[in-house]
Amino acid sequence: MAKLIIKKSPPLKGTVKISGSKNSVLPILTASLLGQGKSKILDVPDLKDVVIMQDLLQHLGASIKWDKVKKEIEIETDNIKEYEAPYELVSKMRASFLVMGPLLARIKKAKIPLPGGCAIGSRPVDLHLKGFSALGAEIIQENGYVEAYADKLVGNKIYLDFPSVGATENIMMAAVYAEGTTIIENAAVEPEIVDLANYLNAMGADIRGAGTDSIKINGVKNLTGTSHCVIPDRIEAGTFMVAGAITRGDILIENVVSDHLKPIIAKLKECRVEVIETDKGIRVCGKDSIKSVDIKTLPYPGFPTDMQAPFMSLLSMAEGTSVVIETVFENRFMHVGELKRMGAKIKIEGRSAIIDGVNKLTGTQVRATDLRAGASLILSALVADKTTEISDIYHIERGYSELEKKLAALGANIEKVK
Repeated sequence: MAKLIIKKSPPLKGTVKISGSKNSVLPILTASLLGQGKSKILDVPDLKDVVIMQDLLQHLGASIKWDKVKKEIEIETDNIKEYEAPYELVSKMRASFLVMGPLLARIKKAKIPLPGGCAIGSRPVDLHLKGFSALGAEIIQENGYVEAYADKLVGNKIYLDFPSVGATENIMMAAVYAEGTTIIENAAVEPEIVDLANYLNAMGADIRGAGTDSIKINGVKNLTGTSHCVIPDRIEAGTFMVAGAITRGDILIENVVSDHLKPIIAKLKECRVEVIETDKGIRVCGKDSIKSVDIKTLPYPGFPTDMQAPFMSLLSMAEGTSVVIETVFENRFMHVGELKRMGAKIKIEGRSAIIDGVNKLTGTQVRATDLRAGASLILSALVADKTTEISDIYHIERGYSELEKKLAALGANIEKVK
């Protein structure tokens, strides 16, 4: 198994280009199941999750060519006949469940194992199934699988009890071929929802209101392939912003959308970090002292739960006491035990973490318990005395493309070893 070996690094300096969004490219690839002909997806990040999705779509009958140098995927889905997703793929990645909506719309049936992914808390699929049922599908759950069947799908008004990103995406994809009009109320408003809707509309769908809490989908007869460039990954961008802050560095972060990063920018400024928005990107200049702040994770446009762990690394070095409240996932403090091994002073009370800033951290052996926890450990290791050894880095590689190479180019003392 590979490990990351990280030694205390100088202030990071230079320019880094952000990859395409993991949380955008995965639903976009599943949406390709709805179209006839070829689609080309641009700025595809080289991630383990994308590899898993490629394998899943090929199992269902898609033909895929992935040019990793050009960061392009060409996908042709004319011969989709298989409707059952294999457990060995779906168990590795929760986003695999997003094939259910397109399969239900395209071939009127789907059989999917209940999904896996990072162990950050309960993420049930009831809202997805509630939406499919409202569109006219019959749902059967047994033996760890979910089956959905429909002679035809008919538009309906669907209210989500929680603005779930996955449920919004899955229902939106199922509804594009439904007769009449579907309205999703209390829909998620994340940028990735907008990106998916833009892709579907370019294929010939009629979707309005993406990015608001009410999305209207008028059913169409068919979709055709198209070309689409994935939006930049706002969580990767946020991670590099924190890297600049925690190392007291000076980093220019290119290929970003500032509007997608407002809560992160606001909290960094509150920490006394200098954040400058330019035509070329976002420049982050760390200061000698970091001020403690309080954070509460919320669905977009609130502070993203995916940035909670990386930001906690910064706050563990801040002056004073910070409080982080996690409202999205109940088990997203798994990184705390590992940070404490490095000398961080953090106390957990229910869904709150109380962080007393320390003057120094010390490197040791730690493990990435999930994707964002792994990013948190890397950030802390950059400023820790002695050497840090991070294992289970396959979690990190699910969501960050060549993270160690990008950090090394900025001056980090980081090495990946077998």
